[in-house]
Amino acid sequence: MKRYILILLALCSFGVCATYAKTNKQTVTFYVDLHCQGCIDKIYKNIAYEKGVKDLQCNLETKTVVVTYDADKTDIPTLQKAFAAINKPASLNPNKDNKNQNNESDKH
Repeated sequence: MKRYILILLALCSFGVCATYAKTNKQTVTFYVDLHCQGCIDKIYKNIAYEKGVKDLQCNLETKTVVVTYDADKTDIPTLQKAFAAINKPASLNPNKDNKNQNNESDKH
């Protein structure tokens, strides 16, 4: 009888863990005015710790930041506000000139 109870308990625990493991992952590419490795470091130090962010990939050459996030915990406008808070406005449009938005902010 003990064995059956332990097996039942283990199955219930596994079911609960499997339910919590499911996330609504989304990926978005932001175009950010990146100048140097310092800009990338600033993004990794700040945006990676925003609620719901699961992964970040920065590319200095293309000036993009790919963010994988849990859509149940955050959304694109919230992520854009986080970028703006560190003086690195993020756009979804590659043709948008981020330099115009960033005139008074620190470039690095």
